[in-house]
Amino acid sequence: MSLTISRAMVDQILEQSRAEYPDEACGVILGPLGADTPKRLKPMINAAHSPTFYEFDPKDLLALYREVDDRDEEIVVIYHSHTETEAYPSRTDIAYAGEPGAHYVLVSTREEIAPATEFRSYRIIDGVVTEEPVTIQD
Repeated sequence: MSLTISRAMVDQILEQSRAEYPDEACGVILGPLGADTPKRLKPMINAAHSPTFYEFDPKDLLALYREVDDRDEEIVVIYHSHTETEAYPSRTDIAYAGEPGAHYVLVSTREEIAPATEFRSYRIIDGVVTEEPVTIQD
């Protein structure tokens, strides 16, 4: 498996991650059902307002699922930032990973790599983390 994503979406995720620092930024990218194609980026609010943890607000999540159903879409990517650690899923990230079909994208905005960032994608299924290649298209 691999993730193919547009440069514009990568830039939007990085921009949001820097803007919401020191809190973790989060969001989803939606796409047509069954296509595994990221088409529509939707930033979400980190209801935890935390530099070490993110969670979607339950009301926002319910609205998101309704929207996805209404538009015959699926969640293709779930993304969030790590502010002080590498872009690798934490134990909490793994425990909360409830979308086996999704790509879990992590970016790191930690100071020692600034102004660069890490942008990595994983599959998380039944607690097993598998990193996958990312192709960024212009």
